[in-house]
Amino acid sequence: MKKLALALIVLAAPALARDKKTPAPAPIAPSVDGLPIGVLPKQDLPAKGCAAFLWTRGPSQAMIAMAVADPGKIRLTIDGKVQDFAMIGQDGTGGFGFSHTTEYKGGDVTATLDMTIANDANLANGARIGEATLRIDRPGQDTVVVPAGGLIGCA
Repeated sequence: MKKLALALIVLAAPALARDKKTPAPAPIAPSVDGLPIGVLPKQDLPAKGCAAFLWTRGPSQAMIAMAVADPGKIRLTIDGKVQDFAMIGQDGTGGFGFSHTTEYKGGDVTATLDMTIANDANLANGARIGEATLRIDRPGQDTVVVPAGGLIGCA
């Protein structure tokens, strides 16, 4: 009898394992500190080139943006969706493939990133972004300017 029970458990185990559902990923927070911009989930460094990772200076200190130098784009969470916006203009010297001011556009959203890049001897293949602002413009809605800071990492 014990052998029969054991055989039934062994045979049922794969079926029971299939019934377990993989937990759904955590939902993306649609707003950081009451702003119309959401948390950006964990992002990987691009395979080549540099990326700037930006966190809010507000109470939550959440990651809100990842800008990539080449091809020029920024990734943001707007209306609860992670979206990429293409670079449409840049001005000033920044470093690591970035300008001091870069403008991005996608649909009716325009994002302007102003950042001051500082070399840091403690960082290999990257730099510190001591001061930055991310401005979001959308027709018919308030313009939002978010103070930020962050790091640049290069592959």
